[in-house]
Amino acid sequence: MNTSPSPRDPQDVSALIHAFLAAPEQNRIEPGSLEPAWDAPLVGIARGDDPIFESYKVHVDPRHWTPLEAFRLAFPNTDATAAELAVVAWILPQTEAVRRDHRKEKELPSRRWALTRKYGEEINAALRDHAVRELCAAGVQACAPVRLKDWTRVEGGPFVFASTWSERHAAHAAGLGTFGLCDGLITPLGKAIRVGTLVARAAWPATPRPYAGHRDWCLFFATGKCGACIRRCPAGALSTAGHDKPRCKAYIRGVTSPYVERELLGAPVNACGLCQTGVPCEKGIPAALLKRPAKG
Repeated sequence: MNTSPSPRDPQDVSALIHAFLAAPEQNRIEPGSLEPAWDAPLVGIARGDDPIFESYKVHVDPRHWTPLEAFRLAFPNTDATAAELAVVAWILPQTEAVRRDHRKEKELPSRRWALTRKYGEEINAALRDHAVRELCAAGVQACAPVRLKDWTRVEGGPFVFASTWSERHAAHAAGLGTFGLCDGLITPLGKAIRVGTLVARAAWPATPRPYAGHRDWCLFFATGKCGACIRRCPAGALSTAGHDKPRCKAYIRGVTSPYVERELLGAPVNACGLCQTGVPCEKGIPAALLKRPAKG
């Protein structure tokens, strides 16, 4: 049953996303289960002409798209300008059951975590497609950049591995979070999350960014203390110097993905995420930082 509102304004789009995930048949941790994959989402918006997107060509990769570049790939004949676009981002938080199971693990992903990495991301993909269809049906041109045929992962740039559209960085632009020592996005709903995005031809107002810097909600960068994610990483890919992406990737591809296929799901899944649980930012902004005055 389609209970989605007709999305003509930001509140409708947020309601559309919430309604999709509130339908049990669309939010299952695995086929046939009654357990949800995700808790209720958090939604934010960035303007398409926000200068932060141009900065991502430096801070993510020179090949990273601006919202207008992504939109033009979906609509080659468009006359849209960046100022006419909005980037909608949403945070899908892991449930307490998933986080509880995963918190207990030391070297390998829990079954529930692997399920959300597989079926939960399939739900996220379906949500992207659903939101785009509903927007277009309401007369609002939209696309999900990571669902475009031109989207790709890229290597060899300044940060080793990147992509032509980073949903985490789009969510940061939309006021939804800042980055931690492990590169994960720390949001008001925590770091144990997945992210989805779309670009729409709609001059919707931006969600305020309640931070000045891109690492403001990380205890380590804010106070010089913590480093809990370093201790949680079984690959030794985290240190005070940051995230060793090749080492992280090698552990996932060589250890956790084969384990998930062999012992848990019968299919390889690039699941790890141990640095996202058992840490002060697991389910929210660290409490110690909420007591500090805002910068800027």
